Amino acid sequence: MDYQTAEERIKEVISIKDKSKVMYYVVDFLFENFDKYNWVGIYLVKGNELILGPWNGPNATEHTRILVGQGICGSAAKTGKTEVIQDVNKDKRYLSCFITTKSEIVVPIKKDNKIVAEIDIDSDKKNIFTDKDIFFLQKVAGMLTEHI
Repeated sequence: MDYQTAEERIKEVISIKDKSKVMYYVVDFLFENFDKYNWVGIYLVKGNELILGPWNGPNATEHTRILVGQGICGSAAKTGKTEVIQDVNKDKRYLSCFITTKSEIVVPIKKDNKIVAEIDIDSDKKNIFTDKDIFFLQKVAGMLTEHI
């Protein structure tokens, strides 16, 4: 699926979905419509921790709680910047979830300039995330702001 069509479909469904189900829908949509996304989850910021919320993928991650500042997810939560790791084996911050993961992207979700959650996506391919993924996922994060 192309990014423009995906963005339009997410925007349409978000506008009519029950607020409590929006994050679940978005996670499922991303996982089911982008083959290169092997695991998709949303972490919610609670105090100094990230707590795993809705996710979709072949397996659960053992990292259901991550301290802000720890790992790639914690780093994105601390800095508020999108993290794109094209080869997780070359980044010392990476918290291994799955042996198959080769790259990861983490996009913060901000509300009133405060990080409230983030989208975390793993891929089993190195160098898979492009500027189009970044731009698209940052738009999705913006759409989710009102639903967290």
